[in-house]
Amino acid sequence: MASYATKVKKDIARWVESGLVDGATADTLVRDVETRERSGLDFGSILAIMAALLFGAAILILVAANWEAIPRAVRVAALFAVILAGYVGGAAIKLRGNLGFGEALWLVAAAAFGGSIALIGQMYHFSGDEASAVLTWGIGTAIAAAALRSHALTVAAVGIADAWLVLKGFEFFRREAFPHLFPVLMAVLWGLSLWTRSMAARHLIVLSLIFYALLLALHYDTFEIATVLAVVSAAVLAVAALAPVQVEHILQLGGRLPLHGLIGFLTGIGILQVDLADDGGFVVASAIALAVIAAVIVFLGRESRALRWIAYLGFAFQLAIVYGVTVGSMLGTAGFFFAAAVILAGLAYAIIRIERRMRPQLAGGNA
Repeated sequence: MASYATKVKKDIARWVESGLVDGATADTLVRDVETRERSGLDFGSILAIMAALLFGAAILILVAANWEAIPRAVRVAALFAVILAGYVGGAAIKLRGNLGFGEALWLVAAAAFGGSIALIGQMYHFSGDEASAVLTWGIGTAIAAAALRSHALTVAAVGIADAWLVLKGFEFFRREAFPHLFPVLMAVLWGLSLWTRSMAARHLIVLSLIFYALLLALHYDTFEIATVLAVVSAAVLAVAALAPVQVEHILQLGGRLPLHGLIGFLTGIGILQVDLADDGGFVVASAIALAVIAAVIVFLGRESRALRWIAYLGFAFQLAIVYGVTVGSMLGTAGFFFAAAVILAGLAYAIIRIERRMRPQLAGGNA
């Protein structure tokens, strides 16, 4: 946030020199930037959260070691003491204005809660599997996030839900039904993220849903799911391009919905291309992929460097997979590249012509 604030302050100073804003407005803008900068996480707070994550991992590993030399009552009391101290101490520190350290202590308490579930299950041999314990841990963390309105705990709850998805989706422990309720869980956590105002959690939720669709397609070994993912993602890109303000007002993703849409589209179309590698539909899927990537760069990439880089990586992947599939026929590969080049050149020519015709109209309207 510091680099962003510094850049904004320089822009404000330049605006004052150019006469675009007066001194009073400039002072107000600078105070607003400084207030937001102080309310954000500084480098020390980030280190505190990282330390909390390491400390939480140490608690979980310690629980996994069984602590055989320590009496059961002492082990349980120690974990509950960490939970109480973490939540109460974090709230006290946060009330004093230190947001980072307060969130860090809440993360330690959440880790201790997960360790308590595992420890009690070990000691008393409760029925159930590890995935159910992880789900219970995630629900408890989500409740704590809602009660404390914590950004970090909301992200932690989404991360624990993802761990539950991995345990169930990959069937690490036993053959079970696929976790079809995961989207419902993500919908609940999305509402929680709006309550806690955690944009990072919403980004993680969208990526988690894309990962869920990937696991679903791999689990059932069908390309219909990949087709739905690609089509829905392409529709998301279109909506983000046509109505960006309205979409941002509803989803509140900081204008990064196209980034997620492109990731989802590349994931879905990539699965389709792998399934259609020995079929004539591979060429059609590859052509659609290149056309969508080009459209994203032209219509959405101007405002987002990250989106452009994802598009460039997707373009490189398309070249690699086309070459890998058609390597047995160099003429086929050359022909596809030639056709794709002609299509992209025609699209670029049409866009340039349209923009040239629109410039005089825009200039006349402004005048």
